[in-house]
Amino acid sequence: MFDYETVLFEVKDNVASVTLNRPQAMNAFNAAMRCEFRQIWGQVRVDDDIHVVVLRAAGDRAFSTGLDVKEGLDLPENPWSGQDPGEDLSPKQNKVWKPVIAAVQGMVAGGAFYWLNDCDIIISADDATFFDPHVSYGLTSALEPIGLARRIPLGEALRWALIGLDERMSAQRAREIGLVSELVPAAALWERAGEIARIIAAKPPAAVQGTVRAIWETHGLDRATAQGIGWHYTQIGNPIGKAQVSRAGFVKPDWTLR
Repeated sequence: MFDYETVLFEVKDNVASVTLNRPQAMNAFNAAMRCEFRQIWGQVRVDDDIHVVVLRAAGDRAFSTGLDVKEGLDLPENPWSGQDPGEDLSPKQNKVWKPVIAAVQGMVAGGAFYWLNDCDIIISADDATFFDPHVSYGLTSALEPIGLARRIPLGEALRWALIGLDERMSAQRAREIGLVSELVPAAALWERAGEIARIIAAKPPAAVQGTVRAIWETHGLDRATAQGIGWHYTQIGNPIGKAQVSRAGFVKPDWTLR
């Protein structure tokens, strides 16, 4: 266990569990959490013993309600020197190409999507709710829905951002539109996330990380350009991945149907 103020961090069986640990503040992020996440993502990126990350949250009321408004953002006087919190919180903005599985419950609001927009797999408790309070408080909702619109239909991202506090998206609706890939009872959420993580962590890490990077770095490019980059990545990663399979030995699994 690593010692952080706002986050619990532990590694077991090649899976890092990162737990937002401010339940008294609905796991809202503050300056300390931003700093700690930058450290965590840096460690995850370079530690080859970590193959997969599970991102989760303490307490049952909220995964996260975004920015801790009581503490606010420490913005510089010069507006051009300001920094998007996503530069600290996002795994992809910190060049983490190891899969990140988010397990969400309770309220999932606003700035929580700094994490979710850049996770690879999201599973949800079946009673979770998703909403964006920005416009209700007179704030432009920009960064979170811009990222969200790359994951779900544009109309759904706009509705989520524009209706504000007057409506919450249910976990069932989030599943229907592809925001989350699986719903489970809240009591089973962490175990299910860990199960998925262990399945992925057992695979050759070079193949897994190359796959994550190829998909994310080409998302939004035209198909020909994306395919060209993807081909290049296979030439880099396949020899390493196949060597890892040879060393570990390949056992064909019994597949399941989703």
